[in-house]
Amino acid sequence: MPRDSMTSLIEKIARKASVTFKNCGSSANGENNVFLENQGELSNLLNEIRAADLKITPRKIKSSSKSQSHSPPVTYMHICETKAFSLGVFLLKTGASIPLHDHPGMNGMLKVLYGKVSIRCFDKLDNPPDAESEIQFNPPLIPDEKEALRRSILSSIGEYTEESGPCILTPLKDNLHQIDAVDGPAAFLDILAPPYDPDDGRDCHYYKVLQTVSENADKKSGQQEQEEIWLLKISQPDDFWCGGEPYPGPEVSV
Repeated sequence: MPRDSMTSLIEKIARKASVTFKNCGSSANGENNVFLENQGELSNLLNEIRAADLKITPRKIKSSSKSQSHSPPVTYMHICETKAFSLGVFLLKTGASIPLHDHPGMNGMLKVLYGKVSIRCFDKLDNPPDAESEIQFNPPLIPDEKEALRRSILSSIGEYTEESGPCILTPLKDNLHQIDAVDGPAAFLDILAPPYDPDDGRDCHYYKVLQTVSENADKKSGQQEQEEIWLLKISQPDDFWCGGEPYPGPEVSV
């Protein structure tokens, strides 16, 4: 008991993540009651975490400069990683964005530590046979791009601060999302389970939202969130890259 009372909050989070996601494959569909109970307890721990617990000081808004323009818009602090999950902190500069991307077969939990982020989440849908041949895109697609089309729905748009609960994604729900810093720099704690592993089919893919002719015509309807949206898988955008920086917080061992 005395030892546990000395355990840092971030280590408690890591230990709970290890328990929650140790059998991630069998519980990823969200129908396992034990998984859901553990996930709820992990979410409660994430609600408590603050930047100060990780010895992270909120970044100040800096004026643009040549040195700033050549530094990465996003950096990552690695905390720990196991076969079951990875844990780290993403730090976004003012105006920075993590482009629309996916997490194949992965669960995730995101908790803002400081600042504010806007998160747009998409769900993939099955492509019906030759569906893209019935859609007119603006601009028109080239033949090779049709293989990279993904049908989806915009499932949610929300803003999150340190007072917000975590944003949760599953292999099927909110799995694709874009994260934008709002009104200044921001940082969030990130759990992915299992971690990215290209050799095991879990590579990160980037997407852009395509505009269709019918979508352009119906923009005034105000019902875009409920409509099917076509995404195009693309290479990592040229204006996005992620650097690394040391994690200054309590040591974590799992």
